[in-house]
Amino acid sequence: MSEHEEIINRFEEAGQGHVFRFWDTLSEDRREHLIAQAKEIDLAEIDHLIQTLVKGDQGVHLDLSGLRPAPYIALPEHGGDQAAWAEARLAGEKALRAGKVAAFTVAGGQGTRLGYAGPKGTFPVTPVRRHSLFQVFAEKLLAAERRYECELLWFLMTSHANHEDTVAFFEENHFFGLNPDRVHFFRQGRMPAVDFEGKIILEAPDAIAMSPDGHGGALRALVRSGAVNRMELAGVDIVSYFQVDNPLVRCIDPAFIGFHLQSGSEMSSKMVPKAYEKEKVGHFCIQNGRLVVVEYSDMPDELTSMRDENGELRFRAGSIAIHLLSREFIRRMGEGTSDVVLPFHRAEKKIPFVDDAGATHKPEQPNGVKFEMFVFDALPFAQNPIVVETKRSDEFSPVKNAEGIDSPATCRADQLKLFARWMNASGIAVPVDENGVPTIAIEIAPTFATDEDSFAESWAALDPKPEIRDGLVLA
Repeated sequence: MSEHEEIINRFEEAGQGHVFRFWDTLSEDRREHLIAQAKEIDLAEIDHLIQTLVKGDQGVHLDLSGLRPAPYIALPEHGGDQAAWAEARLAGEKALRAGKVAAFTVAGGQGTRLGYAGPKGTFPVTPVRRHSLFQVFAEKLLAAERRYECELLWFLMTSHANHEDTVAFFEENHFFGLNPDRVHFFRQGRMPAVDFEGKIILEAPDAIAMSPDGHGGALRALVRSGAVNRMELAGVDIVSYFQVDNPLVRCIDPAFIGFHLQSGSEMSSKMVPKAYEKEKVGHFCIQNGRLVVVEYSDMPDELTSMRDENGELRFRAGSIAIHLLSREFIRRMGEGTSDVVLPFHRAEKKIPFVDDAGATHKPEQPNGVKFEMFVFDALPFAQNPIVVETKRSDEFSPVKNAEGIDSPATCRADQLKLFARWMNASGIAVPVDENGVPTIAIEIAPTFATDEDSFAESWAALDPKPEIRDGLVLA
C-alpha cells in the first residue's frame, strides 16, 4: 500500500474520508498539496476536540467561581520596593551577560486589518524613518547585545501564509545588523476547521480549511521545530516572549528577568492597570490557588466593574502578552502529557467551503469551528508564576486596527510622547500639544536609547548636540 493510500485509509477510518472525495479529479501537484495538509492533522487529537468542543459542552460553560485579583510586583511609583527593583535589575543583567536569555516573537500575522499587504512585522511603524516593526525589535536586540556584551538568539514564529515573505524581508535588509546565524524562523502549527457535525471542512477540492493553532501553539512549535534543543545547546535558560504588533515592548528587560529568576518562576507575565472597565485585555486572577488569565469577553460585568476601597478597579491587572518562560517549562508544555497540556478553545467562524460540484462558497453566518490555544493558559501549570507591573506609556501601544484605538495613528502618538518624555527628563525642551504629543516629529532609534536612563547617557555623549527640530532622528 502506498503512503497516499495509507493516509486516505486513516481518514476514512476516522470518519473523515470526504476530505479526499475529489481525489480522482486532481492533478498530481494538487494531490500532493492535499496530502501535505492531511499529514499535518493528528486525527486522534481532532476526534477528541470534536467530541469535547463541538459535540460536547466543554468550552461552552466556563467555571469562573472563586476568582480573586492576582497579586503583582508594583512599580516603585505605585508603592513597589525601589531596592528590590534595583536588585532584580542587577540579577537580570548578570543573566544577560552570561548568555542565558533569548528573544521570541510571535509573528504569524498578516497586515490585513491594517489595510496592509504583507506580514504584519514588515509594517512601517516608526514616526520619522518609517521603519518596520521587525527593524524596531532588531535594533532593540542590537542595543542589548552591545550593552550587556552578549549575543542573543532570536526566534520568530511565522505562519504558512507569511513565512517566505518574512525570511525574504530579513535577507533583503541584511538582518538589520544582527548575526544571521542567531536569527531562527519556524512555522506555527495549524489545525483543520470542522463543521458543527464534526466533519473537516474543505475550502477547495485540493485544500483543507486550515488555520493557525493560536499563540498557545507557540510552545509546541518551539519544541517540534527544534528551537528548544537549540536553546539548550546555546546555554539559554529564559525566553522573552512578545507579539509582533507592539513596538514599545522591552524585548529585553533586565529587571523583569531578575524578578523571574529570584522567584524561581517558570513563567512570568507583565501587566498594566486597565484603562477602563471594558478594556479588551485579559485579567490576571487567582482561582483555586493558581494564577490564571480570564479573557475580557469571559469576565462578568459585576467583576469588571467592581471597585476597591480606593475607588480603583479591583480586577485591574491587564495582560499585555509579554512573558518570560523557562526553557524546560516550554519543553514540558510543548511535549504535552495527559496531565500537562494546554487546552484548546473553540471559535465559531465563517469558513469558506466547497460544495459537491467543487465550487467554493463564503458563508454569511458562522458555519464551523476553529480550534486555538492561548499561551496564558500555561500559567496554571507553572511553578511560582509571577506578575510584574509595567507602565502602559512605556511598553504597550499595539498596532491592531486601521483606525481608532490601537491604530498606527495612536501608536505614532505614543512613540512621540515617549521620546518627548525621555528628552524632557534630560532637560531638553520639546514642544507638545494639549495631549502631550510633540508638535514636531522626532524619533529615537533603539540603538541610541531604549529607556530614559540610556537616553541620558547617549545624549550626554553627543558633542555637538543636534538642533531640536521637526524630523530629528537620533540613531
